[in-house]
Amino acid sequence: MRSTGSCCVLTDDVIACAEIVRRADPPRFQAVMAAPVAARAMLFPIYAFNVEVARAPWVTAEPMIAEMRLQWWRDVLGEIRAGGSVRRHEVATPLARVLDARGAALLDDLIEARRWDIARDPFADEADFNRYIEATSVNLMQVAARALGPAEAEVIRDAGYALGLANWFRAIPALEAAGRRPLPDGRAAAVQALAADGLGRLARARAHRSGVSSAARPALLTLWEAGPVLRQARRHPRAVAEGTLGISAARSRLMLMWRAATGRW
Repeated sequence: MRSTGSCCVLTDDVIACAEIVRRADPPRFQAVMAAPVAARAMLFPIYAFNVEVARAPWVTAEPMIAEMRLQWWRDVLGEIRAGGSVRRHEVATPLARVLDARGAALLDDLIEARRWDIARDPFADEADFNRYIEATSVNLMQVAARALGPAEAEVIRDAGYALGLANWFRAIPALEAAGRRPLPDGRAAAVQALAADGLGRLARARAHRSGVSSAARPALLTLWEAGPVLRQARRHPRAVAEGTLGISAARSRLMLMWRAATGRW
């Protein structure tokens, strides 16, 4: 991470990033708001970047325009990796304060994976699907964690995959409505197997909580609903396509409050 005093201040740009996340990704917004203020200033630009990149392929029916939007963000990351001046933008400017070259490289891989959303081809197989989840979710969590403090890569990899899979399951009805084929195998048994794998990875990550420093823990608060969602998908795989995964708002708030207070993400 880059170490500057301004990176831990809730500047106007960071507040703008928070509003982007609040509108487009409420669960991550809630997780960040449960974190210390200094961590919020680091996390909101990263998650606002993710929002901008994730929605780029969907705001236009023209693949060329979508490619141009993604390329704009790749150019931003290139400027950050180069270590020189970075273009003025409400997300790019605070992002440059919290990313180093390695973090920029991880996010560049995330953008490359998002090109799947433009091509709209089905996943070739489960390995292809896993690569997408790893690039879009694991990379994001790695960047968020390393911006805050030390964390073992394997713990973040397992946690990030579990979160990515849970979020993907919840997005499947919208993806199918848009004409996509979001899973390499949508049969109930295959969904159950994926959910079981996600739960196994989540359990493995939590068994090694000590591998995540206290400073980096806020980056993993986004996991708070992953377990219940994956358990529901394993028990009732039809709920994935039906769009009925999730827990009550009251239970969700209590779970997040408990995990934030105890540090047991």
